[in-house]
Amino acid sequence: MDHYDSQQTNDYMQPEEDWDRDLLLDPAWEKQQRKTFTAWCNSHLRKAGTQIENIEEDFRDGLKLMLLLEVISGERLAKPERGKMRVHKISNVNKALDFIASKGVKLVSIGAEEIVDGNVKMTLGMIWTIILRFAIQDISVEETSAKEGLLLWCQRKTAPYKNVNIQNFHISWKDGLGFCALIHRHRPELIDYGKLRKDDPLTNLNTAFDVAERYLDIPKMLDAEDIVGTARPDEKAIMTYVSSFYHAFSGAQKAETAANRICKVLAVNQENEQLMEDYEKLASDLLEWIRRTIPWLENRAPENTMHAMQQKLEDFRDYRRLHKPPKVQEKCQLEINFNTLQTKLRLSNRPAFMPSEGRMVSDINNAWGCLEQAEKGYEEWLLNEIRRLERLDHLAEKFRQKASIHEAWTDGKEAMLRQKDYETATLSEIKALLKKHEAFESDLAAHQDRVEQIAAIAQELNELDYYDSPSVNARCQKICDQWDNLGALTQKRREALERTEKLLETIDQLYLEYAKRAAPFNNWMEGAMEDLQDTFIVHTIEEIQGLTTAHEQFKATLPDADKERLAILGIHNEVSKIVQTYHVNMAGTNPYTTITPQEINGKWDHVRQLVPRRDQALTEEHARQQHNERLRKQFAAQANVIGPWIQTKMEEIGRISIEMHGTLEDQLSHLRQYEKSIVNYKPKIDQLEGDHQLIQEALIFDNKHTNYTMEHIRVGWEQLLTTIARTINEVENQILTRDAKGISQEQMNEFRASFNHFDRKKTGMMDTDDFRACLISMGYNMGEAEFARIMSIVDPNRLGVVTFQAFIDFMSRETADTDTADQVMASFKILAGDKNYITVDELRRELPPDQAEYCIARMAPYTGPDSVPGALDYMSFSTALYGESDL
Repeated sequence: MDHYDSQQTNDYMQPEEDWDRDLLLDPAWEKQQRKTFTAWCNSHLRKAGTQIENIEEDFRDGLKLMLLLEVISGERLAKPERGKMRVHKISNVNKALDFIASKGVKLVSIGAEEIVDGNVKMTLGMIWTIILRFAIQDISVEETSAKEGLLLWCQRKTAPYKNVNIQNFHISWKDGLGFCALIHRHRPELIDYGKLRKDDPLTNLNTAFDVAERYLDIPKMLDAEDIVGTARPDEKAIMTYVSSFYHAFSGAQKAETAANRICKVLAVNQENEQLMEDYEKLASDLLEWIRRTIPWLENRAPENTMHAMQQKLEDFRDYRRLHKPPKVQEKCQLEINFNTLQTKLRLSNRPAFMPSEGRMVSDINNAWGCLEQAEKGYEEWLLNEIRRLERLDHLAEKFRQKASIHEAWTDGKEAMLRQKDYETATLSEIKALLKKHEAFESDLAAHQDRVEQIAAIAQELNELDYYDSPSVNARCQKICDQWDNLGALTQKRREALERTEKLLETIDQLYLEYAKRAAPFNNWMEGAMEDLQDTFIVHTIEEIQGLTTAHEQFKATLPDADKERLAILGIHNEVSKIVQTYHVNMAGTNPYTTITPQEINGKWDHVRQLVPRRDQALTEEHARQQHNERLRKQFAAQANVIGPWIQTKMEEIGRISIEMHGTLEDQLSHLRQYEKSIVNYKPKIDQLEGDHQLIQEALIFDNKHTNYTMEHIRVGWEQLLTTIARTINEVENQILTRDAKGISQEQMNEFRASFNHFDRKKTGMMDTDDFRACLISMGYNMGEAEFARIMSIVDPNRLGVVTFQAFIDFMSRETADTDTADQVMASFKILAGDKNYITVDELRRELPPDQAEYCIARMAPYTGPDSVPGALDYMSFSTALYGESDL
């Protein structure tokens, strides 16, 4: 290092040894340094397509620290370690610290372990050392450098302004007038200095910070409130921020060029900002609508009645038919606006637009996916609830019928069992009472199944959360308690009769035979009446046909049953004949049963009346199921045509988007014709929606005639509309890029052929490996860092894919860079002459401004003859323009 470099190093390193003590003195300074140093780092890291959020956390693995040094120095560091272990992180940080030390910087008490451990004071000290070396050391004004040179520059620039007296880098800047004066001196159109007041520091500071961020590309590194509220602002934070002004205004020619550029792009920037605002508003409105809609769709509060649930289903249909379609259009338009804005920003060489947190296109797609998932769940829940309520209504009616029949049967049974008629009965009467009791027990056992059925139905109603379960449970409990009581009374009466039986004999066998045959026949008739009155629920033709077959089988048993009835009545008639013939004192009644011939005939007549009613009910249900089957076939006929049509259109659009036949305008015209044909197909979708509504109103839950559901058709239709709109937008953006970059149709075809060849999955996008293979096939020979730089250009959102639009943007810019390099190389041969080298001053003096700046940017990492600082010889100049592979 020569004497000048040694003096420079000693000058800028003078305050370094005190940094840790300063931080410990005032926590407010630490807060200011955090914000300032973070913003300064991000102003450079943005050039590499990244940034940091937490200064002590994001540098711990050393990767972004090495990237920061590469960006600000223009030099390539050693290859970083990609492992996640502590040893890898320490190795990366040591590589960065070694690079800083190689620039003549003395690092005091800063080790890699402290940085990896997130030591905030050590991290801030390291960043301050980097700022001193790369942002302040090279400042030179009238033989003064570093801090003194920067202070002298500020004093010279603000000398003509009243109320401004810059003596240091802390309290001299508290009122904000110093910052405003620096901006007004170089860009007077940005600030009306005459309206500023010294007693309003907050306004002055915020004005300077906002103008610098918006128009000078100087990030906001300080907070006005922190500066005003601190007795002595942090000197390092102020120096860092002021150095950004020095670099922004360090050359008059550069300032004039920047002003001209701002004037030229101001209108474009304003238009892009309006597009950004429109995108943010549209995205916010759409996300807010989704946020309000999802809770409604996730509300699973059930209703107690079928009518209320059907009203919920109707509200959901209105949402699908009226409220959602406009939002689908808004979502599609949002993606189109976003793609158009990104294209315009790329054409203006502006950074890619990054929406506010939570408003990315991916965020909206995720929210939309949650909405559709909630829709699906809500519709399934509605249909399941309707099925459940239908099942509940059926079970509740069945419970009431069976309970009523059982309660009618048990009416008076307790009183009968409690009577003590056997105490005064004759022997024959006792025998009769005993047989009668046996018949009753048989009847009681026959009713056991009905009681168990009633309890099972009540249990199922409870499990299905029937709204009137308390009354059902109370009635069921009453029946069960009464049944237990009947069992106890029956057992008690039998014991009494058996005790008396030993004393009594004689029984009329005919009455006994009558009782034995009448009881089961009576039970059969009661069961038949119960079955004939039993309600049913079916969903298919096969189910109703099964019920009809069972009913026909029952009717086939009626002749045999009638014979049994006549036989039972014949027994009773024979008893009557015997009584009349032999004058038997039987009190005119059968002592073994309460079932009379009149009761048998009455129930038989009732059974005969119920049979045709059952016939009619089954016939009506059969007709309804036939109607439902016609609705299924009608829906399936249309769905089986519309579904394949949508799939075919999706495939045709995909083929058009990758074809190379004709110009882009021809492709756009072809796509618009497809869009028109798709829009004209909408009435068929609406007709299918109408058929689907009829199916839902008929409570049809399955369709064996088609694999397509209305949900499949809706999703496919929405995807088709979105795909054609997105594809048209992509072609329009390609036309914009072609016209802006001057790409010929032949070049465009070559680009498309290369892209299609390496788009191995034929998705319209290349993944990272395919894109790398494409670049290699075109002659690129790049390392990981260079490939990462190219990926940050073509994939700013880090989606892992490269679209055709991004591909042609990159290829057109690379072609333009090569043309510029050829022009500059020709100029170099003329300017260098016999001395075979050229200086930076000669470049700025002899070349057009755009070519000169292009050369200077390319020359930064290279050096020329040792005797001529800031110069390049022919070989170094060629390497700077074309790279090592072209030498």
